[in-house]
Amino acid sequence: MVTLMSSKAVQLAVLVVAALCEVSGDALIRAGLRGRGLSFMAIGFCVLGSYGLVLNQVPIDFSKLLGGYIGLFALASVLLGMLLFEESIPLSTWLGLGVVLLGSAIIQWG
Repeated sequence: MVTLMSSKAVQLAVLVVAALCEVSGDALIRAGLRGRGLSFMAIGFCVLGSYGLVLNQVPIDFSKLLGGYIGLFALASVLLGMLLFEESIPLSTWLGLGVVLLGSAIIQWG
């Protein structure tokens, strides 16, 4: 029986949503710790925790799931740091991100 979650496009979308939950939840907690208050930390805690619920909807082996997911998480982390926090991303970070993405692809499709 084919389910909606067996679609590769849907699985990728779920991984992207999970990465955005994890990164944005951590960003909210960070903002709360740096003066925005307990409400930011509480919301961040909920958003960060929801990533695990979202991520584990994908019906693939746990090792492949997290191995593939980690590349999206790393990409989302760097992009959020650059766009939201206006960080200057050094070349070494971009190179390291490339290595992580390559490793993630090998785990997922190797």
